[in-house]
Formats: sequence, structure tokens, C-alpha cells
Amino acid sequence: MINHPSRMKSVRAFRARKELVLSGNTLHTKRQSSHSHSNHPNEKVNGRAGRVNTLWVLLLGAIGLIAFLVLMLKQGPPKTNSGKQQLVMHCAAGLRVPVEEIVAEYEKEYGVVVELQFGGSNTLLNQLQVNHFSDADLYLAADDFYTDKAVELELAAETLPIAHQRPVVAVRKDSKKVIETIEDLLQDDMSIALGSPDQAAIGKAIRKQLEAIEIDGTNRWAQLEKLVTDKGVFKPTVNEIANDVKLGAVDAALVWDSTVMMPKYRDELKAIPLPELDSDPNLISIAVLNSTTDPTAALKFARYLTARDKGLTIFEKYGTRPVEGDVWAESPEISFFCGAVNRRAVEKLLDEFQAREGIRINTKYNGCGILTSEMKTIENQSTDQGFPDVYMACDRYYLDNVRDWFQDDIDVSDVELVIVVPKGSKSVSSLADLIKPGIRVALGQPEQCTIGALTRRMLESEGLYQKIKEKQATEGEVVVEKISSALLIPDVVAGHVDASIAYITDALPNTKDVDIIRVETTQNVAVQPFSIARSSDHKYLSRRLFKKIAEAEKDFESAGFNFRLDNGSQKQQPESDAL
Repeated sequence: MINHPSRMKSVRAFRARKELVLSGNTLHTKRQSSHSHSNHPNEKVNGRAGRVNTLWVLLLGAIGLIAFLVLMLKQGPPKTNSGKQQLVMHCAAGLRVPVEEIVAEYEKEYGVVVELQFGGSNTLLNQLQVNHFSDADLYLAADDFYTDKAVELELAAETLPIAHQRPVVAVRKDSKKVIETIEDLLQDDMSIALGSPDQAAIGKAIRKQLEAIEIDGTNRWAQLEKLVTDKGVFKPTVNEIANDVKLGAVDAALVWDSTVMMPKYRDELKAIPLPELDSDPNLISIAVLNSTTDPTAALKFARYLTARDKGLTIFEKYGTRPVEGDVWAESPEISFFCGAVNRRAVEKLLDEFQAREGIRINTKYNGCGILTSEMKTIENQSTDQGFPDVYMACDRYYLDNVRDWFQDDIDVSDVELVIVVPKGSKSVSSLADLIKPGIRVALGQPEQCTIGALTRRMLESEGLYQKIKEKQATEGEVVVEKISSALLIPDVVAGHVDASIAYITDALPNTKDVDIIRVETTQNVAVQPFSIARSSDHKYLSRRLFKKIAEAEKDFESAGFNFRLDNGSQKQQPESDAL
């Protein structure tokens, strides 16, 4: 691993301070030893003084060390000798050309140096596993199997998709070999170079695909492995095996289709696709490592590298097939329309997400009827005109109204509708009691908020809705309607009404002032879906926000929700056209 000058300087300072503390301890130990051989009448006192001095040195040394470490933390990410901010990225060797070009552009635009360390994807992952406390910030692999594994091993947090590539056979353009299937590649007169499955992503990908093809009591991978072992060569990176073909050391190599498009090879090598390898493409991806000292800076570079108008254009130039990607913004802003019921569960995590990503989320909490009505006024669902990038409804009822404008959604949670009464009140114990004369009631407005629409549905199922409307029209009776669920509980607390139908999440924080009465019906549950606008230019950023929400089970349940997502929900997301 390459050592950074700034980090080496810090390490030397740390060691110097440590040696100073240790030398102080040694000095006082020697003094105590000399006193122990003295017959001086104050020997006992001096012995105590020696021990006290040693304790003081230890204490002062510890304080100094702590101050030094705090200072180091405040200095933030390391810098180069020129004072520029520096990031360290482990990168799959086969992607060296596009990544170096992107890194150069990023340094030119933002003055940030990204130091690159190349190797096989699996080799790099093994290095990260061995050194959990390395100074690396990012890890770019030729296959998302490795970045997902890094997350599983708690080495990484976020992963961002980059581009797709497929295995192909590479031969020299002047080759006379006829290769159309894997059978042709397995001929005895063929010499082949292959990436080691234990080091390079290309080797692992090919092994996975060919092991699934069984033939004559064996499989195509076993046949290929034997041929390469006997007459070919395994190498740790895809570049090395491409070099072997270019130099004529072997007849063919199994490489990525993008490898053949690299400047070093494209004039002399050609790619031959094989039907046996024509399955789902492999996904290049980048991970933000937990060892980074500045996740915000690491994420900013990762966003740049995966932006459709920045890094992805360079990846496409070198033969990969990029994902859609987000539009680049140095400090992105996204709009989040959020049903009021969700506020207690998401508000804190939104703050945390903004701080880590270095972005801004413009969140609008309101009744979903009001939110969807506002959406309908925005021309062409333009996020520049205020249409939300992300929408989390209070219930599916208010997502269905605007479904065509949003991508496939996922149910995050559900929440119970309950009757809420003043503390100690016995006047209401069921839905039927709400229509009794003299009982003052607060309900949600059905056209403006989800709680109103769901209350209407629930009362209709019990044959009570028409009766409550008749009561509302009766002089002297009080049946008020509110535009948001957040406005219902305050009326009960203030004594303005005798009962309200509200979300249990709104009632739980007020149990000193109210009692909660559960309702026995199948129509008293609201389901909260999360969805992303089709028109959003920040779909991948929004997916990372979903991942943050998917990890917030405790936040939702402590707020009174039933959490519906399991731990694997974020892995179930498609890479495009859905969450």
C-alpha cells in the first residue's frame, strides 16, 4: 500500500509522543529503583513521591495523547504536500483507463486528488478484509458481487452502480482461429489465458456461468479450467491476460467486452461473443468504505463518477454500457413530498442523510390530498418547477391518484387508525358512540388528507358514515373536519372535542393527556408506500434515501408504525425504472 506524506507525518508525530510518554515512565521507574536501595530516613516518603510523579506523568501523557488524537480528527481528511484534499480508492485494474481520466477531470474541477491503487477485484477486497482500519475511502469493483460483499462484511456503506459489461473471447485481429462457441474454445490446440477466479472478477463471472452448463457428467467450467491449467495460464487481472493475447503468448483470452475497447488493445484485438456467456451482464459499481474519514467527500466523488453527464460519459467511451445515472450537481437538492403521518419516523433520518451526502432535501409535510392536488398543478411533472423527486404517501389511496407519474413503489410501513379521547373520558368506547347526540367529534377532511379518506372508508364499512354526516348537518352538533392528521389530536388535548379518529402514531406522544381506544375492524390500517418520480434527475440518490429508510425499522416502530420491510428489501430493487 502506498503511504501518503501527510499520513506518515501524523504517524511519526504519534510515535514520537508515545516514545516521550514511555521514556517518562522509564525515567521515574529508575528513580524509584535507586531510592529503594537508599537508607535515607525519608526513604518511605520519597518512594511515595516517586509513585505520585509516575502517575502524574502517565496522566499528563494520556491527556496529551488524547489532545493529539482529537486534533488529528479535527484536521479531517488527509491532504497532499500541495495542500489539496486527498481520497484513496482501490480500483479494479481492468478499468484503469476510464477511471484515471475521470480522476484527472475531478482534480481539475475541484482540486481533490484521488490516489488510485489497482488490482483484481477480489484481491482488493481481501486486502480490505485484512486491514479494516486502512485509510481507503472508496472501492470500485468490476462486478457488484464484490461491493455487495464489502457491505455484507461491514467494510462499506453505500454502493453506486456504474455500468454493465459482459465476458467475451479476445483474439488478435490477425488470428485464424475459428471460435463461435465454448466448444471451439476447448479444442486441444487452443492455448487460453484466464483471470483467476480467486483474484479477478472476470474469472469469477466466467466460472459462475460455465458451472451451470452441465455436459457428460461434468460442466463447461471444469473442462475450461483443466485446459487452462494444462496449456494456458491464470493471471490475477484482466489486463494481464489481454496483454498475453496481444503479445501472442496465447491464442485467446476471456476478458470483458470493455477490455477490448481500451486504447491499449482496440487496434490489435477483437472481441468474439459466445452464446454460453450471453446472460445478464455484470455490473461495475463503486462503494464508499467505512474506513473513510470523510464520507461526504467520498460520496461527492462517487456521485461525480456515476453522473450521466460526467463520469458515465467516459465509461461509455471505453466500451461499457452505463446505467442511467443522475445529473451532476455539486450539492444536489431533491424535493420530498411526505404525508404528515410519516414525519415522526423520517424527520431525524432525513437530517442524517443530508449531512452525510452533503445535499439538501426540501421536505414538504402535509395532508396527501393537498400534496397530490399540488402535484397536478405542476406542468409536465417537472422537478425544476417543484414536482417531488420522492413521494411517501400516508396510504396507497393517495399514491393511486398519481401512480402514472411515479415508478414502482415499495410498502414501507403501516399504521393503525384509533379513537382518541381526553384522559379518563368514558363517553366514547366505540365507533358507534361517535354518532350519539352531544358527542363532539373531529375527523379528517376526506378530499384533503388520507386520514379523512380512510375514516370515511372505515365508517362506511360499519354503516356509520351517512349518520355522522347527518349529525354534522344538525344544528348544535359539533363534527369538525381537519385538513391534516396533525391537527386532530390538539383538538382533543385542548378539550374542543370529545373524540377524534386519528393515527396511533399521533396519539402515542400525547398519552399524558389522551386515552387510545382501538377499533375492531379490518378497515383501520393505512399503508405507507415510498416511490420515486419518473421525471426525477436524481433517482439513484433517491434510492440511497430509500435504503436509509429501509434500515430505520427502530425509528418507525418506536413512533408506533408496523415496519413492513425486511433486511433484504434494498437488495430487491431493480437498477432502473423502479426503486
